[in-house]
Amino acid sequence: MTFAYSPLLPKANPKKVEYRLISKDFVSTQSAFGKTFLKVEQEGIRLLTQTAMREIAHFLRASHLAQLRKILDDPEASSNDRFVALDLLKNANIAAAGVLPSCQDTGTAIVMGKKGQYVFNELGMPNGLFCINSGKIKLSTTTGYFSNTIPTV
Repeated sequence: MTFAYSPLLPKANPKKVEYRLISKDFVSTQSAFGKTFLKVEQEGIRLLTQTAMREIAHFLRASHLAQLRKILDDPEASSNDRFVALDLLKNANIAAAGVLPSCQDTGTAIVMGKKGQYVFNELGMPNGLFCINSGKIKLSTTTGYFSNTIPTV
């Protein structure tokens, strides 16, 4: 048997991920040393993290919902397959109301961002660590991380 490396958290295919604009505020560009730099204000990072944590906790991606629907429509799916898919859809419906998160005790969502060498930010917090209290989610699951790493090319 040969070893085949597989990343623990593979990157999403950027062509298949749906993006949306959260705000045009809190970001600007500045030029220096013949380069253009992106400046991200602390409030922008807080807003992005808060939005991400809320959406992770309360919403499934449309592609995930479509996969669950396909299970319900699949004539070869077992009754157990249909039961699990239907329960997940019911849970997604309850979570989408924004009161209770979809996953209350089986995992913790972590938001991590990496900035490149042409991005400046003013976190003003040790190690860039900050917590966001997003309402009904217990504090232990609302920690966002912003990593100040510079990827090497």
